[in-house]
Amino acid sequence: MKAVKYFSYEVKRLMRERPALLVIILSVLSPLAGLTLYRPASAGTMMSVYLANPALAGGAVSGILFGALTLYELDRTKRKRMEALTDAACPPTDTALIRTAALLPIAAAALMLTMLVWLPVSFFKIGSVMDLTNYCLAYLLFMGLALPSAILAASAAYQFTRRADLSFVLFAAFAGSSLTVWADDWQLCWLNPCVWALSDDFSNFRIFRSVAYMRLTWLTGLAGIWTLSWICVRRRGKGIIGSALYSCRRLYRPAAALLLLVCYGIGYAAQPIVDHSDPDPEVMTFAELPYLDGIVCSGRTAQVCPDTSDGTVDGKAVYMFSNSSGREQTAAFGINPGYTVYSAKANGEDAAFSVGGHQEFNEAMLEVAVPAEGDVELVVEYGGFPQESSGFSTHQGYTEISEKYICLQNAALAPRLLNVLPDEGGYPAEIEITLPEHMTVIPFCASEAERISANDGMAVWRYEDSGTGGILYAGDYICQNIEAGGIDIQFYYGRKHREVMETAGASEAVKTVVDYCTEHYGPLSFGSGGSLKLIQSRVYGGGYAGGGASLLDEEDFTSDNLNGSGKGAAPGEVMIHELVHQWWGLANMFDPSDSTDPWSAEGLTVYTAYRIVKELYGADYAEKYYTEQWRKETDDYYLNFYVREPEYLDRLPEDKRAEITGALSHVRQYCEMPLKILKAEKLVGGEEAMDGILSELFSREPDPAYPYLTYQNFLDACGLKEEDLELG
Repeated sequence: MKAVKYFSYEVKRLMRERPALLVIILSVLSPLAGLTLYRPASAGTMMSVYLANPALAGGAVSGILFGALTLYELDRTKRKRMEALTDAACPPTDTALIRTAALLPIAAAALMLTMLVWLPVSFFKIGSVMDLTNYCLAYLLFMGLALPSAILAASAAYQFTRRADLSFVLFAAFAGSSLTVWADDWQLCWLNPCVWALSDDFSNFRIFRSVAYMRLTWLTGLAGIWTLSWICVRRRGKGIIGSALYSCRRLYRPAAALLLLVCYGIGYAAQPIVDHSDPDPEVMTFAELPYLDGIVCSGRTAQVCPDTSDGTVDGKAVYMFSNSSGREQTAAFGINPGYTVYSAKANGEDAAFSVGGHQEFNEAMLEVAVPAEGDVELVVEYGGFPQESSGFSTHQGYTEISEKYICLQNAALAPRLLNVLPDEGGYPAEIEITLPEHMTVIPFCASEAERISANDGMAVWRYEDSGTGGILYAGDYICQNIEAGGIDIQFYYGRKHREVMETAGASEAVKTVVDYCTEHYGPLSFGSGGSLKLIQSRVYGGGYAGGGASLLDEEDFTSDNLNGSGKGAAPGEVMIHELVHQWWGLANMFDPSDSTDPWSAEGLTVYTAYRIVKELYGADYAEKYYTEQWRKETDDYYLNFYVREPEYLDRLPEDKRAEITGALSHVRQYCEMPLKILKAEKLVGGEEAMDGILSELFSREPDPAYPYLTYQNFLDACGLKEEDLELG
């Protein structure tokens, strides 16, 4: 009871101390750094810019502040030479425990006050896609749990060393390691979690789970280290070893430290979030497996049941084999490393199976014995929490499973057959998926999903596909049917994004772009059977296309992006720009190896958007809002100090050099290159001649070894040399 009373006194004292009040005030202001100086979330979604970055910056800055406050307060009695008196009133171990624990309510108060202050700011900046659940989770996980971690780390350093200066150096090194050398390791960056994006339109539970796991793992480890340091608190005039031996007479103390450290080690080693795929992209042993002799697959089915509350999947996959070899052989499948195979049965009998430890490209190898029977029905039951690829551990969130969004790709959907050839009919597949009633299922292929039943708030969807894998999207979608370019387009976007899409005139922009580009350049090669799905995905970092479907990254359609003047004068024009990427960027790829190269998908996309706007609103409008802006930006580029004196750019710190280089590259791609294409248009004989050239480039047969559209391809098609397009 005495300890509780002392704890209450210590909390009240801290709340009156100026250093503690200053730290609270600075913690409330710390999210400002996420809007200006420290922006680790690189995506352009509203949640990333105005929620993730402020919360992450708040965690890093306030964590360092509370670490410094901890050292200041723990050293107070020693600094004022009052240790003898305090040790006489209360045992040193009790004092150390009370002082460290008293800092936690102060940290909680700072967090609550920060959340209250920044809530209206976030609502104002994020707009209609603001979500209170995301807000609370972001601040609690990104900022809130950083504070007790910092307090424990700083307190442990002081209790080991008993010197404020040395403790501060140790804590600074520990925090600095998280911000620098550990920043790209999602398990080690204890102060600044690896969060590259938060979705506006869909859920973020996958990344929240990852951060929560990392935070709780570190809290367990730091609690173990703190307990070990607590054992070493000096008492009875003894040194660190003597004090530790004295404290260890109560066995629960070292036992607690050992238990916490063991739990940390197990949690770190056995994390279920990210796989252990071979980091070498050249290793492709799964793709090099020889096909089985005398066994073919005539079809497959899968029944998939995602649990949207805990992010797991349960499924049953059935494969139809014909075995003419007369002997038992082993079929190999790629399966998500997070899944457990519950059973495998061949024609109703248990079949031997094993899952190997080697992993490649987010797959582990499942091997199942196929008996020496003519026709074999192989049934595999599996399930678990799908792990993400270790190669993208700092960009987690793709494999989202929630009530608002689901993405299951290839081996995460069902085991992917590796070493069995198809019969004459290919690999026909029938997929059934059970989801909450409000969700829409969108297979990333030409076929449409059909809702076949509904019961107790759940619905069963079925669709047909082909191949050994497949990609499935599902979510709270709105679908708009649009006829354009001679095809039927199903345009799917998130329900939360409805207001933004309507403001931007999304359906009109789709029709305008598809009609124009189809007429001038040709139809998209990935349209199938006169139809095309345009699917807005959760923030992905780019788009891709396949037979009958194309992915649109939600990052391209945020409020900030649609109001960005660099891609158009109005939201509808920015929407046009992003949709033109279906022709220049997806249907025709550009070499991504050099992001500073002025020749990219953006040049032709900006030029095409200019031509569309010119046709819609007239030459004067296009001149005012496009070509005049290009010339102004390009003229400023050539006057830039670092362009005229590039040797000074090389002397800058790497982060500043990258920032300046990125800004200059943006001007070259979005302004200088469209001006060069416009100059080429005049040299080749006008718009009609340029349309013919671009149509030939669009419909060319790419080289499989290097499928990219190059600047030299463009120059050759125009009959020009590079110096012909220099801007005078």
